[in-house]
Amino acid sequence: MRRQIIGMGGGGFSMEPDNPVMDRYILEQSGRPRPKVCFLAGASGDDEGYIRGFLDAFGRLDCRPSCLRLASLPAEGAEAFLLSQDVIYVGGGDTHRLMRGWREAGIDGILRRAWEAGIVLAGLSAGSICWFEEGITDLEEGVFDRVEGLGLIPGSHCPHYNGCGWQEGYRRMIASGGLGAGLALTDGAAAHYAAEDGSEEPVALLRIVGSRPEARAYRLGGEGDEHELPVELLR
Repeated sequence: MRRQIIGMGGGGFSMEPDNPVMDRYILEQSGRPRPKVCFLAGASGDDEGYIRGFLDAFGRLDCRPSCLRLASLPAEGAEAFLLSQDVIYVGGGDTHRLMRGWREAGIDGILRRAWEAGIVLAGLSAGSICWFEEGITDLEEGVFDRVEGLGLIPGSHCPHYNGCGWQEGYRRMIASGGLGAGLALTDGAAAHYAAEDGSEEPVALLRIVGSRPEARAYRLGGEGDEHELPVELLR
C-alpha cells in the first residue's frame, strides 16, 4: 500500500480556476475511478464562498466532491466519513486556526489514521504546511510565525515562496534557529511525498510537479542556504 501526501505552495482551483491540471493530478493519485474527495476548509473558518468554489470546480472533474465543515462537525460519524474518502483536500487560510481547530475536534488523529489507511492527503498553503513537522505562517503581511504541523513529513515548510516577504522570512527564521531546514514551494508547485509498506524510509519525496512554467521549489539548509530542485511541468 502506498501512502501519499501532495502539498502545494499555492495553486489549484482557488488560484488557477482555468487551469485544473494540479487538481486532476491529485485525483489521479488515488488510482480510483471517480474518487471521493472531501474538502476541509477550517483554515478559512469554513468560508462558504471557498467551499462553493471547491464544489463547483471539482463538480466539473471526474470525481465525487464533498465538504466537512470544522465549525459544524457531526456529533458522530466524522471519522467514518473521512476514512471513507479517497482524497482529503485541505484549503488555505490561517494555519494556527486550522491546527488548533483540528486538535480540539480530534481531526488531527483522524487524519493520521487516514494517512495510515492510504487515503491521499493534499492541500495548498495552510493545507500544505499542516502535513510537515513545522512551518512558517503569516500573521499579517510581512509578519511571520512558526506553526507546528502533524509531523507526517519531517522538516519545515514554506508555501508562497514567491509571495511578499515569504522568501526573506523563511530564510531568516531558519538562519536564526526559529525553524529547522526544509522545503519551500512557489505558487504553482507541489511536492508529492509517498511511503510504501515495508520501506525503511517513513516518507520520501517522489517528485515536484508544477502547473505553470515559472513554478519553483527549493531545499533550504540549516543556515538558510538555498538549493533549487527540479520541477516537472504537468500537461
